[in-house]
Amino acid sequence: MSRLKRLLAEKKLTTAFFLGQFCDPKIIDLLGVVGGWDAVWLDQEHAGLSIDLISQCARAARAAGLDCFVRLTATDYATVMRPLEVGCGGIMAAQIRSPAEAAKVIEWAKFWPQGLRGVNSGGVDGAFGTVPMAQYMRQANDTTYVILQIEHIDAVESVEAIAALPNLDALFIGPADLSQSMGLPGETDHPRVIAAIERVAAACKKSNIAWAILPKDAALAKRCVELGCSMLSLGGDNIAMAKGLRVLQSEWEWLRR
Repeated sequence: MSRLKRLLAEKKLTTAFFLGQFCDPKIIDLLGVVGGWDAVWLDQEHAGLSIDLISQCARAARAAGLDCFVRLTATDYATVMRPLEVGCGGIMAAQIRSPAEAAKVIEWAKFWPQGLRGVNSGGVDGAFGTVPMAQYMRQANDTTYVILQIEHIDAVESVEAIAALPNLDALFIGPADLSQSMGLPGETDHPRVIAAIERVAAACKKSNIAWAILPKDAALAKRCVELGCSMLSLGGDNIAMAKGLRVLQSEWEWLRR
């Protein structure tokens, strides 16, 4: 079992860093050097990352001792399967709106009897075909983690059924898209949005699964931890780059005087 999968199962608080617009394996190397994060997730949905780049980043994450998962682009069978075969420990499906959609993603991510993922042990996760097929499939089912994003009000309205699905590790709340779907774009601290987050938290508690969020600020992060959140997505490549540049500029402010 991967470390992140175990921590989510134990409801231990974990932290993740996301890579999208500036995604590069060297940043993952740096995260390992700096320390402080448990996982890195790759934003294929918005950044259009190639499978080759995802493979390189998964390799860097393994070397850095970080778990790695991918937020998928528009989800179909191949989109779910390929990141797993190149060595990512799990997947996160965006824009889930119904229990039926959620169940399909889980089916694509798991082998029988948990699902019907396409069988190919020739990838990184199958040690390039050196592991016996039955053993490979058992190991993949045991170690692969499945995360589903709850970022639309339709998903919130059926979140109890989604959270109750078998072989699901966590739900990940996307506050920005959620607020937009509620007609409150950007108002992630609106009482109705907070109530939706609380409903997701309650559903996860009832089904004994973890939940995560990308909080906009420390206040929302603290509130979510109080509600039982198990993973905070703290920081990303574009955010770190912009903040780092501002710090550098502040150190040389005397040049402008």
